[in-house]
Amino acid sequence: MFSLFRKKKQFFPEEDTRLIVKAIRQAEKSTSGEVRVFVESRCSWMDAMDRAAEIFYTLKMEKTEQRNAVIVYVAMKDRQLAVFGDEGIHQKVGTEWWNNVVAEMLRNFNSSHYGKGIAECVIQIGDALKAHFPYERESDKNELPDEIVFGR
Repeated sequence: MFSLFRKKKQFFPEEDTRLIVKAIRQAEKSTSGEVRVFVESRCSWMDAMDRAAEIFYTLKMEKTEQRNAVIVYVAMKDRQLAVFGDEGIHQKVGTEWWNNVVAEMLRNFNSSHYGKGIAECVIQIGDALKAHFPYERESDKNELPDEIVFGR
């Protein structure tokens, strides 16, 4: 199972990887929420949202104290993506908000701006998390790693 999460190849330039990790750290700076990015080649035989949910639970993202974690999922070769938020944040923003975030990411992807698209999506998620789950200096801790998770 752990081989699923080892980086096997470069999906986009290292500069994009740095941009995305920087966006994750920036997004989490002013919220107690958590954001993760998962990138793999293919999403075969499964809907991207179902795959995002599967990965979300495999990474134990539902264990955050306020149920406010979000995963951005991208299958590069199959050109699929999804954003899946835990119940805490989903109840605050609703389905239409998620659809708008995905639509914006798709606009960037259609111009082959993958790193920028993911980074901007993460920043938008961070803004929503900040509005509903602001950073609390005394109690906040980084509950999940900030690095991109690369699948197969």
